[in-house]
Amino acid sequence: MDNRTAAYLLLALAAALFGVTFVAVKDALALVPPLSFVGWRFLIGASVLLLVGRPRGRSVWMDGTLAGVALFVGYATQTIGLDATSASNSGLITGLYVVFTPVLAAVFRKRAPSVSTVAGAAISVVGLAFLTLSDGLTLSPGDMWTLACAVAFAIHIVMLASLAPRHEVAGFTAVQLIVTAILALGFSAMIESAGFPPTGAWLTLLGTGIVVTCGAFLIQVWSQTVIGPSRTAIILALEPVFAVATAAVVLGERLTARGWIGAALIMAGIYIVLVWAPPEDTDIRTAEALSEAH
Repeated sequence: MDNRTAAYLLLALAAALFGVTFVAVKDALALVPPLSFVGWRFLIGASVLLLVGRPRGRSVWMDGTLAGVALFVGYATQTIGLDATSASNSGLITGLYVVFTPVLAAVFRKRAPSVSTVAGAAISVVGLAFLTLSDGLTLSPGDMWTLACAVAFAIHIVMLASLAPRHEVAGFTAVQLIVTAILALGFSAMIESAGFPPTGAWLTLLGTGIVVTCGAFLIQVWSQTVIGPSRTAIILALEPVFAVATAAVVLGERLTARGWIGAALIMAGIYIVLVWAPPEDTDIRTAEALSEAH
């Protein structure tokens, strides 16, 4: 098996792991409050990643802290949202960060986004409406938190496009994980009054912290060096598909007919942006999108 084939297969595995994570975390939130779960998960991930690469120099801590705050907001809102919505909705709405990133990048660059980016965003927004809006045309609280998470992840990626190239990947990412863990555990202590996680939650914490946050991330980094960022992002966009499939099998979640239409439109919008966006949009979307520790 050559490296390219291995990269494609491993990326498909990573996408599956990311998708399964939504279901695993959904179950664990019955035992651990959302912020506490994020804190312990990222503390575990940071501890393991520090064995691979350690941050060196003051600048990596400064840049890593800035990016880590955005990462914390993304995972905090995602996990709070997942506690109040379905794993299927969470996976699909989170995937919208792929669409939001080039839009935000265009705003920060003070230029109009490309036609394909606008088209992908519009189709995804229509899909979001089909998937989530109730008869009163309102988003549920869980879906609103998750939508905030997609925006936060998009901001995180835009920040990384300028910050990440200055540093070695593993050390820079380790700082972000440390910052996320500290913020999550700090806010958890103030808001949730959560103690040490119960025994029943540790399998999920270890799995998401080691296998997903570290293992799948390293797969992404290696695969990007083999097949490039654009193809890597396209394969990883399968994550919402795996989330919906796993939620159906494990949790018995079923999308309605309107929900399936919404899911299809969201995936179509994501792929329009991934496949047809011009290079200037693609570069900022994928330059460090792969260091999202999911």
